[in-house]
Amino acid sequence: MGESREPVWTSDGDPEAVEALLARHLPGLRAYVRLRMGPELRAKESASDLVQSTCCEILQHMDRYRHRGADNFRHWLFTTALRKVKNRLAYYHAGKRNVALEVGEPRDPRRDESLAALYQTLSTPSRRLMRRERIEQLEAAFDNLPEAYREVILLSRIVGLPHEEVARATGRTAQATRSLLHRALAKLAENLEASEKRT
Repeated sequence: MGESREPVWTSDGDPEAVEALLARHLPGLRAYVRLRMGPELRAKESASDLVQSTCCEILQHMDRYRHRGADNFRHWLFTTALRKVKNRLAYYHAGKRNVALEVGEPRDPRRDESLAALYQTLSTPSRRLMRRERIEQLEAAFDNLPEAYREVILLSRIVGLPHEEVARATGRTAQATRSLLHRALAKLAENLEASEKRT
C-alpha cells in the first residue's frame, strides 16, 4: 500500500487522473456491483453494463467534483454504483418482469479471474474460488447472509473502508463493527462449507 500513491486529481478535473483513479478501483467496483445486485438482478442484467454506466457518469460529471482526497473519490464512485444498482432493481420490481425471460451476463474468463482474486479477501475458503462455478458459489453464499452482514463485508472488504468509517456509515461503534465483520465472515465461511458439501 505504501509504495503506490493515489493519482493527483487537480481541481479542474484532469481526465487522465480521473481515469487512473477509476482503473485503480475497477476490480473492487466490479465485485461491489455484482454482490450488490443480488441473484435476481444478476439473472437479468450485466454487471459490466452497470459498472460501465457508473464510470461514464463519473467521467461526465468530473467538472462538478472537487478532489478532496482518495476517500472522497471512493465514496463518490461507490455511492454512484449503489444508486445505479438500486435504480435497476426498482425498475424490475415496478414492472414485475419475469426473471425467466431475462438473459444474464455472459461470462468472461478474464473478469472471473479478477473477481476471484478480489473475493480471496473475503474469507479463507474463498481462496479456492478460481473457477466460474466457485465464484457463483461464493456469490450465492454471500446472498444468503443477513443484510447487516452483507453490508459490513462490502464496506470493509470490497470498498476497503477502515473500521472507523464502516462504523460511521452503519451507525455502530468501531468495536461493534469489528465484531460484526468477524461474525459475518464466519457465517460466509459456514455458508460456503455447506455449499461445497452439497456439490
